[in-house]
Amino acid sequence: MRQYNIELEPHRLPDHWYNIAPDMPGSMDPPLHPGTMQPLNPDDLAAIFPMGLIQQEMSTEPQIAIPGEVMDIYRLYRPTPLRRAYRLEEALETPAHIYYKNESVAPSGSHKINTAIAQAYYNKAEGISSMSTETGAGQWGTALSIACQMFGIACQVYMVRVSYDQKPYRRALIQTYGGNIMPSPSDTTDSGRAFLKDDPNTTGSLGMAISEAVEVAAKSEGATKYGLGSVLNHVLLHQTVIGEEALLQMAKVDEYPDVVIGCCGGGSNLAGIAFPYYGDAKRNGRSIEFIAVEPTSCPTLTRGHYAYDFGDTAKITPLLKQYTLGHNFMPPGIHAGGLRYHGVASQVAHLVREKAFKAVAVPQNPVFEACVLFARTEGIVPAPETGHAIRAAVDEALKCRDSGEAKTILFNLSGHGHFDMSAYEAYLSGKLTDIELDDAVLDAAEAMIPQVSV
Repeated sequence: MRQYNIELEPHRLPDHWYNIAPDMPGSMDPPLHPGTMQPLNPDDLAAIFPMGLIQQEMSTEPQIAIPGEVMDIYRLYRPTPLRRAYRLEEALETPAHIYYKNESVAPSGSHKINTAIAQAYYNKAEGISSMSTETGAGQWGTALSIACQMFGIACQVYMVRVSYDQKPYRRALIQTYGGNIMPSPSDTTDSGRAFLKDDPNTTGSLGMAISEAVEVAAKSEGATKYGLGSVLNHVLLHQTVIGEEALLQMAKVDEYPDVVIGCCGGGSNLAGIAFPYYGDAKRNGRSIEFIAVEPTSCPTLTRGHYAYDFGDTAKITPLLKQYTLGHNFMPPGIHAGGLRYHGVASQVAHLVREKAFKAVAVPQNPVFEACVLFARTEGIVPAPETGHAIRAAVDEALKCRDSGEAKTILFNLSGHGHFDMSAYEAYLSGKLTDIELDDAVLDAAEAMIPQVSV
């Protein structure tokens, strides 16, 4: 009898986050202060983050205990299911075993709530009553709005304008959960007004929305703190409950992945599924291929430059050593709004640089082809972002079909696509376009990357 769902007993829910910092290959370059260009110290981040999160950002402890109040909320939806995709395997006629961790069952519909709960908790613990943030496709804005409500914190969300216009029901969901939402760039911040003056018709970007949200926190004199949905170490840390659960679940069916896949914008869901496996494989002498999947229209890891760069367009945030397309890069308005980011988490960038992870870029139409196949075989409509991971998983399974090799493939189903049906409509009606960036666009962006010597 087939075992489609591999459940994990609630009492086995991991009670620590895994910190990859001690297991990193080689040494990482430190983040830099945007004013002095010197390595950051904890006090430099105090204007926008509570000290509990700053300590996690800098931590080299291999594990960090999950607070009891966070665990109590995790238990509303965790552990999430691990599922064997038998019907997808049959459709592909592949000998591969395909598994996916289903984070779409979370209240927000995506993995983002795993860190939103933690961030809201640490802010509340230090007496913060208001948080500001950005969101691309809306999953992060939704997640932080829910988490802030749970801890009695006000939430201001700046949503990238192209997604704000594309996804009206996502806006309504954020408002339903209590978030106050603005399209970005807006006229409510100095940085937003500057962006609009430069281009009144801009579609916006995550870099711009980050600038607005950080500005609100930085100018609040401590009344508001900033919440980030990806990129920084503490955010990736909180997502590792995904991979820690998957390790326990796959052990129940005596399976271990040969390939682990996640879509990659800032890097949080990829880290969530991959980092615990990276650490486990390193400790136990096992070999896994890790694949980060991004859009060809925003090819940060595959065509970006490895350099120090700002995380936002207005150059407010610290500089991170990362792969970047340039902090002023304006991504095309693809439907995978959560992947329209010019940079990437330093930890993910370092692993790609060290060839521990590999990166691939895929166009929109093949992504939605895989999304529709997945929906018709497995019954779940995936988010466009998640569709990038599904595309890569399908491609790996097809390689197994051709070679006859029965690899075990694991990917993170990071969110559902219930608010992305306009994207599916565009694909099904043949109106979706594939975008490959010209070298001239990338060269222009490279010219704006700051020249830093440390």
